[in-house]
Amino acid sequence: MTDAPSDIQKYGVPFYGAGWVPYNHIRSKLASKETTTGEEDKKEEKDPTSSDDDGNTTPLNYVVLAGGGGEGRSGIPNAIVVSHVDLASTSLSDQPVVKHKTDSDLPYRMAVHPHGDGIICAFQQSCRLFEWKESEDNEVHKLGVKVSQKVLIQLDDVGQQLSLTFNSDGSILAVGGEDGSLRVLKWPSMEKILNETQAHSSVKNLDFSCDGKLLVSLGSALCRIWDVTSSKVVTSLAKGNDEVFAFCRFSPINDKNNHLYIAAVTDHGGSILTYNTTTWKRIRTSRVVREPISAFNVSSDGKFLAVGTVGGDLFIINSANMRVQMMVKKAHLGLVTALTFSPDSRALVSTSLDSSARVTLIKDKQKSGGMSWIIIIMMVLLAIAVYFMKENGIIP
Repeated sequence: MTDAPSDIQKYGVPFYGAGWVPYNHIRSKLASKETTTGEEDKKEEKDPTSSDDDGNTTPLNYVVLAGGGGEGRSGIPNAIVVSHVDLASTSLSDQPVVKHKTDSDLPYRMAVHPHGDGIICAFQQSCRLFEWKESEDNEVHKLGVKVSQKVLIQLDDVGQQLSLTFNSDGSILAVGGEDGSLRVLKWPSMEKILNETQAHSSVKNLDFSCDGKLLVSLGSALCRIWDVTSSKVVTSLAKGNDEVFAFCRFSPINDKNNHLYIAAVTDHGGSILTYNTTTWKRIRTSRVVREPISAFNVSSDGKFLAVGTVGGDLFIINSANMRVQMMVKKAHLGLVTALTFSPDSRALVSTSLDSSARVTLIKDKQKSGGMSWIIIIMMVLLAIAVYFMKENGIIP
C-alpha cells in the first residue's frame, strides 16, 4: 500500500484533541446577534460544511485542535488552535486561523458543540467553555475564540476529566472523569440527568448512540451501556482475557445494522470488537493493527473506521468487511492522539504529540476495484474467444 494524499502542518503545540468546526452554524449564530430578523434562524438548518460568505460558494472548512506542554516552564504553549482545511488541495493552513493561549492550563480533552455553542475543554481541575467570535484580523477567515462568561459550575473543581461528548443535536453533554465519575447534563441548562460517582475505576471514553437514547461509557475492563432517559444501566460488556478496552463508538447510522465498536489493545496489537446493539452479543473480533491503538473514530456515514497507533501510523478500515482500505505509514513522528472525520466523511484529520496535524482524503477503492474486475473479466473472455476461433480455424 502507498501513502494516501495528505498534508501535514506543525503548529508548535502537542495536540490531545481535535474536532471539525460547525462553521455554518457559527455564522448563523453570530449573524443572529446582529439582526432581529427571523430569517437568520433558518440558516442553522443548512449543511455545516458549506458556506456562502461574501457570495463565495466555496465551502469553508475548519478544524479545532487543543493541547500544549502543560504546567511548568517548558516554553511550549497551551492553546486552542483553529486551522483552515482546503479539501481541494488536501492541505491545512500554514498558520493557524486562531491560536488562543490558555496560559498554564493544559486543555487535555475537548468537545465541540455540534450547533456552534462553543468548545468545552477539560483542564486539570475544571472544565471551561470557549465561545466563537467574529474576528477582523483576517480578511478571509473571520473566526475567533474567546473565554465564555458562562461558568460551568457543575464541572468546576471536579478533577481531570478524560472524556467529553455531546449527543448529535447538542442537547445533552456527557463527561467522564479520571476518578471514575460519570456526569450527564442537559445543555445549555446544565441540569443533572445522571451523576454516577463510581461508573468505572476511570472513565476512558464516552459516546452517544445516533438517536441519543443510549450512552456507552468505557473503563479498561468494563463497558457499560446506559439508558439516558431512565439513567439506568442497560447492560455491561466485559473484556476478554488479553484485552484492554481503549475507545468506544456507536455506528452513527440508525438502521438494522447498528453496531457498537470497541477498540481494544491486546497482546498481539490492536483489535476492533463489534457488538450487536439489540442482543449486545459480540459478533466479531477483528485484529486490525500490530501496534497498540492510541486513537479511534468512526465516519459520520458509518462506512469507515479510523485507527491511529503509538507508532504514528494511520489506518482507514472498511466497516463492512473490517479490511484495511488505506494506510499511511508514519503519518506522524509521535503517537496519534486524536482522529476526527469531516461531516461528509471525505477527509480525516489526525493529530499527534509531535505538534502536527494532518489531513488525509479518503480514497474510494470500490470504484477502482470494480473497474479492475471488469478489465480482468473482459481479458478472460477475450482469451476464451481467441482460443475457440483458433480451434475452429477462423484465425491462423
